[in-house]
Amino acid sequence: MNRILTIDAYFDFICPWCLIGNRQLQLALELLAESEPHVTPQVRWRGVQLLPQLPALGVPFGAFYRDRLGSDDNVRRRQAQVIAAAGQTGVRIDFSRIALMPNTADAHRLFELACSTGSDAQAAHLMERLYAAHFVLGENLGDGAQLLAIAESCGFPAKAMLPAMQGAGRPFKPALGGVAPGGVPHLVFDGWLSINGAQPPASLLSAMQLALSAKAAA
Repeated sequence: MNRILTIDAYFDFICPWCLIGNRQLQLALELLAESEPHVTPQVRWRGVQLLPQLPALGVPFGAFYRDRLGSDDNVRRRQAQVIAAAGQTGVRIDFSRIALMPNTADAHRLFELACSTGSDAQAAHLMERLYAAHFVLGENLGDGAQLLAIAESCGFPAKAMLPAMQGAGRPFKPALGGVAPGGVPHLVFDGWLSINGAQPPASLLSAMQLALSAKAAA
């Protein structure tokens, strides 16, 4: 008998731990497919705009993190920690290419529209491309023209994505509604079992199996 496992995944494109956590979730889903072949996971991406107060054009990336962490040395240590964690899951991050900390409102609107109009495979491609835009290529996720070009490269006509370009000054409010968690990445399995942070694939698999067992018992 086929069973459904819902996964609500809260994220922001400027969060490196969300990028790492996304990769860990994909690895966990591969493990789930091997151990529970009759389970169909349904991932519902829930965008969270972490910094809605940022101006439309963003702010200088280096200055943003110096103000946040207190010194250049603290920034270098934090970035080294993130790069090391990313490398363990095969994720590439190049902080040296990031010039701006962007306002992600329109990037979230773009991705939400893509999820509602395209296939799961197209949406997954777009998500990977948006992460790469910020963390690898140093592109500005607050630039509407850049976002539309990224969407087109993933098979979404720019004209169809124009409604998502509402201006970064307007905060993103997800169509799915609900209350965002205190931080991201954050996963909720079957509406009740919550996992915070970028957890290893084995831990995520255990959580998914626990959620499935609880559903079976009920």
